[in-house]
Amino acid sequence: QVQLMESGGGLVQPGGRLRLSCEVSGTIGRINVMAWYRQAPGNEREFVASRSRGGRANTTEAVKGRFFVSRDSIKNTIYLQMHDLKPEDPATYYCYLSLPTPGGSLSEYWGQGTQVTVSS
Repeated sequence: QVQLMESGGGLVQPGGRLRLSCEVSGTIGRINVMAWYRQAPGNEREFVASRSRGGRANTTEAVKGRFFVSRDSIKNTIYLQMHDLKPEDPATYYCYLSLPTPGGSLSEYWGQGTQVTVSS
């Protein structure tokens, strides 16, 4: 059973940085997509950044050049490095993992979320 556990959220001043971690438990093997989403109060969950098999990276325009997804395969952890945090970045951030199954389909997994607050 694959489970995701985020950590690293907290309060940061505008312009500051945070690194969110997503610890993956269970056997995962090859990853199709690892990604981060966020949801602010009253808003729908939105895509933030991802890294797919082969290393291709995608980020939403709002965080381009500021947020980066990476993975430590030894620690089985996915990271979201956030720089230059802005007042529009506060949200609950969710880790997402898409894994291929032996049958050829994809299984999707979500973490429980970690809160990021940006305030002076």
